[in-house]
Amino acid sequence: MALIQRQLEQVIRDHMFLGKAIIVLGARQVGKSTLFEQILSSSDLQVSPEQILTLNCDDAQARALLEHADNMNDMRQLVGIHKIIYVDEAQRIKGVGIILKLITDHFKDVQLLITGSSSFMLQGKLNEPLTGRKFEYHMYPISTQELMNKGGLLRIRQSFESRLIYGSYPDVVTGLDNPRDILLNLSGSYMYQDLLSMEGVRKPVLLEKLLVALALQVGSEVSYSELAQTVGTDNKTVEKYVDLLEKCYIIFRLNGLSRNLRNELKKSKKIYFYDNGIRNALIQNFNPVNLRQDMGALFENFFISERIKYNHYNGRYANIYFWRTKEQQEIDYIEECDGMMTAFETKWNSNKGRTTFPKSFLEAYDIKETVVITPDNYLDWLI
Repeated sequence: MALIQRQLEQVIRDHMFLGKAIIVLGARQVGKSTLFEQILSSSDLQVSPEQILTLNCDDAQARALLEHADNMNDMRQLVGIHKIIYVDEAQRIKGVGIILKLITDHFKDVQLLITGSSSFMLQGKLNEPLTGRKFEYHMYPISTQELMNKGGLLRIRQSFESRLIYGSYPDVVTGLDNPRDILLNLSGSYMYQDLLSMEGVRKPVLLEKLLVALALQVGSEVSYSELAQTVGTDNKTVEKYVDLLEKCYIIFRLNGLSRNLRNELKKSKKIYFYDNGIRNALIQNFNPVNLRQDMGALFENFFISERIKYNHYNGRYANIYFWRTKEQQEIDYIEECDGMMTAFETKWNSNKGRTTFPKSFLEAYDIKETVVITPDNYLDWLI
């Protein structure tokens, strides 16, 4: 399958040469470099190839070139005739924020394009130096809308069960190789090698055990103390690792909504994966849909992660939660936008009885809409 145009491409084109750095953050292999390469190779860019400087900071010489340009004389030599400076994997550069601030402040006609794989390293280095000087975007595995734009409804329907099992990483979706091999490589230490380079993360085996435990609990409420017992560590270590995995764009948390009712669980949380394929690779289960016992959890993870992509790419800012009471009443997913809430229940088997939303929840909150999401109607909320 040919290259899929990403939704961020036009957004970035529209924001170039406005005097601000453009930063794209995301997990490894989601297509950040391909996105910028596509933009830079465009015939309507109106910048010649000689005016584009590409620095891949996985390369030691590229890192050294930037790290040593810490004064204006060296910076002028570095910038030279270039109108675009593209810095790939910027989190690897020492003092990256100050260096990029120098370029943004003193070379107004130069466009900085920056990618980073690990937000916990990159954002900490960029936020203060580049305050007010950057456009920042998150990039995810291929979204349903992106696939729709490329292949139409037929492609969406044909690939649905495959995406539930193998996920939506670009190399998986475009069929460049065996999806199992791609995912087993991604779900190994490659995906979080930046995290393992941190001083506070010294136990890769513990990290892998935690990821497997989280993969087995998708769709269920998680307890840090129970996870700690399962993987053989303490609560604080589990909490720290979960936070870092979230900042690596591998997982994300949903906190429990708790404002009005005494029986609501106030500190509850669920943890999902940004990609179903990574989740299934961690537990090494690529069985087809009709042979699985976890399709409810897989469909729930798929829909919520796709909805997060949809909201981000379409500029919808929503607080997201789930809801549960001590009596085990539960709602899978809630979006709060402009003070109004939409409640979603996911249901893999739409023939399994009628789904009702708890009366206590409906009376306690301003509910705009309640929706039961099934394989028959999920597209209505993703495209």
